[in-house]
Amino acid sequence: MNDEFKGKSGKVKVMYVREEEGGKKPNPRTGKGGRSAARPEDNRRSAPRTTRSNDENERPRSRDDAGRTRSRDDAGRTRGRDDAGRTRGRDDAGRDRRDDRDFGDSPWRTVSRPPMAAADNEATDSKPVIDAEQIRRQRQEETRVYGENACQALFLSRPESIVRAWFVQSVTPRFRETLRWLAANRKAYHVVDDAELVKASGTEHHGGVCFIIKKRMGMAVSEWLKQSGQKDCVLALEDVSNPHNLGAIMRSCAHFGVKGLLVNDASLLESGAAVRTAEGGAEHVQAINGEDFANSLEAFRKAGYTIVTTSSHQGTPLARAELPAKMVLVLGQEREGISDTTFQQGDLSLSIGGTGNVESLNVSVATGVLLAEWWRQNA
Repeated sequence: MNDEFKGKSGKVKVMYVREEEGGKKPNPRTGKGGRSAARPEDNRRSAPRTTRSNDENERPRSRDDAGRTRSRDDAGRTRGRDDAGRTRGRDDAGRDRRDDRDFGDSPWRTVSRPPMAAADNEATDSKPVIDAEQIRRQRQEETRVYGENACQALFLSRPESIVRAWFVQSVTPRFRETLRWLAANRKAYHVVDDAELVKASGTEHHGGVCFIIKKRMGMAVSEWLKQSGQKDCVLALEDVSNPHNLGAIMRSCAHFGVKGLLVNDASLLESGAAVRTAEGGAEHVQAINGEDFANSLEAFRKAGYTIVTTSSHQGTPLARAELPAKMVLVLGQEREGISDTTFQQGDLSLSIGGTGNVESLNVSVATGVLLAEWWRQNA
């Protein structure tokens, strides 16, 4: 077919036409688009606009608010063209529709979807209900642990408690077994940069790794007494809450073989700072619940333990004391020490000799000195 013709002015005008119907191939992706024979509506589309029927030209025409030409067909339906120039109208049910002739057999033809039921829309648009109480309980049951030695020891001791993990790239070779275990057990872990790990751990002293873990619950005094042997040293801390002191104490306990730690609040031993300072020692110490401190000490006494208290100014010097193999060593906070009530419960009181240039030793340092002597006498 010739692809050009001359107008009245004699200038050449170019008219683009579709290829022959016989050569049109189906769309390879959808299998649509091929036709074996031309249809009357195709000829109607390719015909000049002036060939429209007189009936159509005689239909009443008007312009809408946007200036688009609109007309009414024989059935009284309003017709017009949308912003893209496609014929639009309203069918017998009053719904807006696009004239299918503008699309032919194109694979990109727009398909109208049936309206969804109101109930389905409500279900789709509704957001999941967040149980604030459940989130609060979950956060109370979990804690962050960070520091390379602390996390390595935790993985060796109780890997099932790990909920999520973060690593910087430089430590991953040393956590190869941990990463393999996390992947095999579908535990979430992330390799991040230092800034992201600071956000995840809440501290700049993260040591390149951070775990979110399930907290261990403290053991009841009665349960501990059932499993105690002939030689056992339990450390009792009255109102000691500084996490760095607690971490250093747990490290000394692990070094000198003290496995039980009686505290007012067992969750304090699971704080990130305490576990990191313990450098893996936290995994070798079991928290014992001592909410009622006086009654707990009395229960140990009845079970055959000697209650040993400490003082900076009175008591038997540690160098001359004979420490029993089965005892509860009681220490208090640095400023006030143990309470008068607790001190009166003691069967033996000890003091650590020194120059007297300072009021007392740090509670974690004093713990290390006392436990070292117990270990020397009873190991």
